[in-house]
Amino acid sequence: MPRHIPITDTFPDFAGHLLDNGRLKLLELLGSGAYGKVYKAIDLSSPTEKPDYFAVKCLLRPKSGSRHEDFQLREFALHQLVSGHRNIVGFHKALYDHTFVYVVLNLCLGGDLFAAITEHKLLRYNDKLIKSIFIQLLDAVHYCHENSVFHRDLKPENILCSRDGRHIYLADFGLSTQNKISEEFGCGSSYYMSPECIAKKFNSGYSTRHSDIWSLGVILTNMIAGRNPWRQATIKDDCFSAFLFDRDFLRTVLPISAQANHILKCIFHLNPLNRISIPDLRREVLAVDTFFMS
Repeated sequence: MPRHIPITDTFPDFAGHLLDNGRLKLLELLGSGAYGKVYKAIDLSSPTEKPDYFAVKCLLRPKSGSRHEDFQLREFALHQLVSGHRNIVGFHKALYDHTFVYVVLNLCLGGDLFAAITEHKLLRYNDKLIKSIFIQLLDAVHYCHENSVFHRDLKPENILCSRDGRHIYLADFGLSTQNKISEEFGCGSSYYMSPECIAKKFNSGYSTRHSDIWSLGVILTNMIAGRNPWRQATIKDDCFSAFLFDRDFLRTVLPISAQANHILKCIFHLNPLNRISIPDLRREVLAVDTFFMS
């Protein structure tokens, strides 16, 4: 059986590569995924004593006129539309050669929120930091929604951190849309998907705004408890089924406070229209004394 080879295995080493008419020089590799490589880059036109650094994502250039090109251009356009917010990764430009696309972004050197939660345990019993980071995330998502950009792939892996772990930046707009109602079911990562996004029960599609709010609830659960509330929000999932039977179920299996449990219940409504709004959620989070069971 042939082994699946990631596209990036065929990529050259871009270190030392010059871009933007010699203005940007790619330095060391920061990370590599299935579809691209990310390098640290220096702006050679910036002051030598205090140079500007960026992250440059190197991707294969899609075939002109292809569906893949349409998706990529949509991602760039929507990311650029909201990149002015302080908690969204800054998008500067996309540069092209015959084979590759080079996306110039703000540099974030603190890893992602997933690593902060699972590896570094930065948020464990740290009410102040959970509150600060989650409020930053709410502000970023609310800004997107106010600009008719719905992310559809909110998860800790798509939230980057500053080096000190105190500031976060929303990233990866590859699945984002401006459609308030979507018929693209199963869009995103299964742990974070809303029930209506998983199940094709809505002939008219699902609300992308309310689906994002559901994902925020799963992320908050991650931040407090270091784990997900369920694998999938479907009746076949034992934990989700137990939650539907008893809406206080999460309090019995996770070390969360009554206040945290109340917030999660306000988010995890089966009817999307009953879910708490982001401004109301922000107020509830600010009023929390502790997220942890005492």
